[in-house]
Amino acid sequence: MSNHIGKSERISQNRIVQLFQDKLKYQYLGDWQEETRIQPIEESILKKYLLVKGYSEVLAQKAVDEVVKTAKNLSNGLYNANKEVYRLLRYGVTVREELGQPKETVWLIDWKNPEQNDFAIAEEVTVHGKHSKRPDIVIYVNGIALGVIELKKSKIGCEEGIRQNLDNQKPEFIQNFFTTMQLLVAGNDTQGLRYGTIETTEKYYLKWKEETTESYEYILDKHVSQLFDKSRLLELIYDFVIYDKGIKKLCRPNQFFGIKAAHDHVRTKTGGIIWHTQGSGKSLTMVWLTKWIRENVRDSRVLIITDREELDDQIEKLFTGVDETIYRTKSGRDLIRVLNEKTEMLVCSLVHKFGRKSDEGDYESYIEELKASLGSNFEAKGDIYVFVDECHRTQSGKLHDAMKMILPNALFIGFTGTPLLKKDKQKSIEIFGPYIGNPYKFDEAVEDGVVLDLLYEARDVEQFVTNQVKIDDWFDAKTKGLTDVAKVELKRRWGTMQKVLGSKSRLEEIVADIIFDFETKPRLKTGEGNAMLVSSSIHQACRYYELFQNVGFKECAIITSYQPHHSDIKGEETGEGLTDKLLKYEVYTKMLNGKSTEDFESEAKAKFIKEPSKMKLLIVVDKLLTGFDAPSATYLYIDKNMQDHGLFQAICRVNRVDTDDKEYGYIVDYKDLFKSLKKSITDYTSEVFDDYDSSDVDGLLKNRLTESKERLETALETVRAMCEPVHPKDEPNYIRFFCGNPEFKDDLKKTEEKRVALYKAVVTLIRAYANVANEMSKLGLSDKEAIAIKGEVQHFSDLRDTIKQASGEYLDFKPFEPGMRQLMDMYLNANSSKKISDFENKTLVELIVHLSEPTPEYNKSKSHQSVAETIENNVRKVINEESQTNPKYFEKMSKLLDELIKQRTEQAIEYEAYLAKIKELSEKITNPSGGVNYPDSINSRAKQALYDNLESNEAIANLLHRTILNNKLDGWRDGGIKEKKLMLAVNQIIQDADTTLSIMDIIKAQNEY
Repeated sequence: MSNHIGKSERISQNRIVQLFQDKLKYQYLGDWQEETRIQPIEESILKKYLLVKGYSEVLAQKAVDEVVKTAKNLSNGLYNANKEVYRLLRYGVTVREELGQPKETVWLIDWKNPEQNDFAIAEEVTVHGKHSKRPDIVIYVNGIALGVIELKKSKIGCEEGIRQNLDNQKPEFIQNFFTTMQLLVAGNDTQGLRYGTIETTEKYYLKWKEETTESYEYILDKHVSQLFDKSRLLELIYDFVIYDKGIKKLCRPNQFFGIKAAHDHVRTKTGGIIWHTQGSGKSLTMVWLTKWIRENVRDSRVLIITDREELDDQIEKLFTGVDETIYRTKSGRDLIRVLNEKTEMLVCSLVHKFGRKSDEGDYESYIEELKASLGSNFEAKGDIYVFVDECHRTQSGKLHDAMKMILPNALFIGFTGTPLLKKDKQKSIEIFGPYIGNPYKFDEAVEDGVVLDLLYEARDVEQFVTNQVKIDDWFDAKTKGLTDVAKVELKRRWGTMQKVLGSKSRLEEIVADIIFDFETKPRLKTGEGNAMLVSSSIHQACRYYELFQNVGFKECAIITSYQPHHSDIKGEETGEGLTDKLLKYEVYTKMLNGKSTEDFESEAKAKFIKEPSKMKLLIVVDKLLTGFDAPSATYLYIDKNMQDHGLFQAICRVNRVDTDDKEYGYIVDYKDLFKSLKKSITDYTSEVFDDYDSSDVDGLLKNRLTESKERLETALETVRAMCEPVHPKDEPNYIRFFCGNPEFKDDLKKTEEKRVALYKAVVTLIRAYANVANEMSKLGLSDKEAIAIKGEVQHFSDLRDTIKQASGEYLDFKPFEPGMRQLMDMYLNANSSKKISDFENKTLVELIVHLSEPTPEYNKSKSHQSVAETIENNVRKVINEESQTNPKYFEKMSKLLDELIKQRTEQAIEYEAYLAKIKELSEKITNPSGGVNYPDSINSRAKQALYDNLESNEAIANLLHRTILNNKLDGWRDGGIKEKKLMLAVNQIIQDADTTLSIMDIIKAQNEY
């Protein structure tokens, strides 16, 4: 029996050439090794095709001449030449038969009828350039070379083929052959295909992923069959290529199938949500879907709505970068004007901030402006499609309702890169419709290499009180004359400040901690990478900035929603010290140094992305935690309580792929948010993604609205009942009832309980109302009833404020703030940070394994299976990655895993027992020495690897270990003389060439050597 392991690529190539002919029905043009070509267009084949399609001899020849001339013009570089050829391929060549006759479009490819084209392959195509090269297989459509496949033998990685493609595109080789190329592929029998296009760098070559019921002996055959199916190939080239600011891009599989699913939704006018994880190309998905709608739906217009300045800016730049004209509205009024006309077909609109209290868009003010701008003659023109970016936002329901009123016939599609948690999912599905295609999850994107995995570490900076007596004395002195309720309120504020803001000592420890990381951590110390610090408030961000400046760490900036204005500091001076507003104003004014906030932010962000060593740290609160892509960002420091969407979006700021030295994004958490992170991952990897039946959604909607209505009615009844004894219901009587006579201290004390109950009840009412304020009609209430309830809620809110003022319990915290901060800085101290997480050096994907304990919530067979498969995939990944370090050992581990999977799938083992065994196996994999009894002298991972792979010969393993240490030179893994010298020394002991080669591979994989 012949040995097929590591067979030559020629055997694979013969099989693939046959597959193209037998399965895909491509014509075989032959082996062109002995011929020489200088261009990628076979003119005779192209002209023959055009004549068969019915074009005249003159038109056909002129079209061929035009595309050949364009393909040969490399004066502006390969990118521009390829872009110009692509225009001719996609939109046709415009020529005229004779001078004076009208121009006609000659289509080089029949895009609508794939089978009406001539698909062919040639192999070993010798191409003449500065230095000639010979691609393995070239794919031709109508004589135009559209693809190249470079094949490698099984034991050589696809990377070699990718590098071959990259070399061939250089001017030194056959760049002239790549001006028509759309799909460049490298593959082997073990890894399948990796695909890219011209000038795609190695790390951005993609793996095709598509399920099929067909079985293939080799994964390579499967990928070739899927990617080069005639219809698929033309569709990829026609609908999924983009030229983006100097980079040509192809779609990823998740984008392809998500957009294809969206096509069906557009055809059937059904809304929905496209869920693709942060960093997986959501914005480009929008572009491709927009282009398809504009080309395939008559009279179509696309409106993209975002609620963050940086998202709006990003979308405008993206569409402009791909030569699409997009109109960016200036206000809600401007949007109404644009919709009422038919000039702009592609529009983006920002839910503007009408004030500086919120870092997200002020939806209510935006909606009010839209409604106020509606004229009597308003009627949106065209067939409108509305994309709502970051549609998981809680406010997007209000926006959806308002836009539905303005655009009753529009189709709404939501986009998100954040998992929809259970509490939001029902509402999001109710608003937008079901998921479009399959959600593309974080762990999938990590596995595909689209984003990086994240390493998580919790650090604690413990605070302690140094002098409680002094603090108590200060409070006694400052609270003389305050009511008991006001004293309690001030103490509560002190506790909150302690917990949330932290003392100066604590902030100094964190600053020292971060600076230490910049001096010691990979990428931070070299200036290749940089970091973001998420602060809990703008005030705290300013304090952080001051501390960094004071210790000489100047390469940092604050990016928040705050814009200093002299009106901010009016009425702030109390003579007691700097209030929140005074400190923010002072720090920002100094930092901006005369620049506008917008200019300063733009410069800081540009430096952060392009010159990380000159902008090492951005201090943020809410800004830049969505829609900000900076591959340089490597560390995220969190000193803010965050959860769910906000937390997921924040941590994904550091998961972008960058240079090879960026292996992970790092999360350093000073708030110990892991409980929240754990909850997010649990939801994120379990039934949050189960499909809902429409009947289930109806039930959920009914329950939510029923409960909300009951809560509002109960809260209203409670406050009404409290106020019932007051007659008549005017201000003096309310004050008398809730305060007695404020001049008598005893009266205030006697009525205190009633006031505290009123304050609590009104807060409950305001919350209950806020939850449904925009859904009153869905509660079954008429407009008149809704207005009446709104008025009543406002009335009780005003009443609460009035009673607080009358009783002296309305507390202005401004005079107390500076003193409390001084107390914190004087009498609260902090220790240096210490690691508190159990998950150091565990990635987020690995953390999923830690969440595999069965809970009642997920105690279902489906959940068991998905958790088990996640664990198995992670364990398999580690085995594959580590196997080179000790093939014999990890071969045993692989067999143990296979056996466990078999037992689980055949249900021959209980789930709890399975978990125990898989954990035991995981421990053996991560700590091999813990699971095997080695001789005492075999006391390191490297020695154990030698021992396992040399038939457990202790003496030989030890001798070889010493030989390696004595003979290895610095940088010996050079593939040259140094490596050969060590190999000769190893062979003197082993005395067998084949064994020496395999042992050398193991030696190379050891960190110890």
